[in-house]
Amino acid sequence: MNGFDVCVLGRGAVGQALALSLGRLGLSVALVAPARPDTGPGAADVRTYALGASSIALLDQLKVWDAVRAARPSAATRVLDMQVRGDGAGAGALNFSAWQQGVGELAWIVDAAVLERELANALRFAPHVQLLDAAVEAPLTAICEGKDGATRAALGIETERFDYGQTAVAARLGSERPHQGIARQWFGAPDVLALLPFDLADGPGYGLVWSLPDERARTLLAVEPAAFEAALAEATQGAAGPLRLQGERAAWPLRVASARRWHGRWPGRADAAWVLLGDAAHVVHPLAGQGLNLGLADVRTLAEVLAERQRGAAWRPLSDERLLARYARRRIAPTWAMTRLTDGLQKLFAEPAPLLRQARNRGLSVVESLPPLKRWLAARALAD
Repeated sequence: MNGFDVCVLGRGAVGQALALSLGRLGLSVALVAPARPDTGPGAADVRTYALGASSIALLDQLKVWDAVRAARPSAATRVLDMQVRGDGAGAGALNFSAWQQGVGELAWIVDAAVLERELANALRFAPHVQLLDAAVEAPLTAICEGKDGATRAALGIETERFDYGQTAVAARLGSERPHQGIARQWFGAPDVLALLPFDLADGPGYGLVWSLPDERARTLLAVEPAAFEAALAEATQGAAGPLRLQGERAAWPLRVASARRWHGRWPGRADAAWVLLGDAAHVVHPLAGQGLNLGLADVRTLAEVLAERQRGAAWRPLSDERLLARYARRRIAPTWAMTRLTDGLQKLFAEPAPLLRQARNRGLSVVESLPPLKRWLAARALAD
């Protein structure tokens, strides 16, 4: 089969990280074709990722994290505190602190383009990975093409999917005030707005992720910068000070989705199998910033499972269904839990009914008043 052990489809962050991880195991890997996010033709990549400790540990293991941190202008910013606000009069509030959790930071906010660039740079020195323009046959094909990948569709893999009728608007924002490592989030009805602390080339700033109903998003994407900034000031109640657009705005439709099968036999090839990772397997609402964390956890788990196959007498071929089922079992439960959490929060805060608004705001305040519960919730979020 052309001498490759694994063919990785998709050259985004998940696909690149998987190729590096499997190459470190001594497997021969073909990494095929970029799968770019839908940010619009010719649009600058203004995405920022919120990465937790497990994701950072993987990037460090792959010899990528130091390069990301050393990038200039800065491409990685610590989150030391997180402030969550409810909606309307008497809005509830919830605050998380790295100090209270006994950790150095709650997360890192990372420039998406720089992360993918440094992963690509690391691949140049990976002797077991070859970059190709077309798929090749291999005992295992890892599908990392994203939520709308052609290969998953061609295989006829069914997906449970719900479209929210919302659009995520992303941008970089300059700030007149230091961000102090504080991530801020507002749950409106039905908006969800997040300001992620991010150091720009000329001073402090934020990465914006603003989830809005489709029509409202189209309006805000079309207005002049001054009108967009005025809408931001109203939505954030001036909590972060005056904010200024830095460059273009990007947008993509929001959905929740989960593949019904994560692995299977390649059609017509008895000795070949496929497996899904990242957005090809699961898509969650961005309100918790867990999308890439889940994808990198997929990478870490699949690499661990494939490494285990080489130990002792239980060696199995890469296409072995029991081996891939082990990967799926380890990942389906935590992914299902995060999917239900983000979907539940989105639907809870999207409902404008006054009584429900009062209840959810009170819920935020109750959690804030119970430090042990708050610490437990934060620990679960930081765990993976």
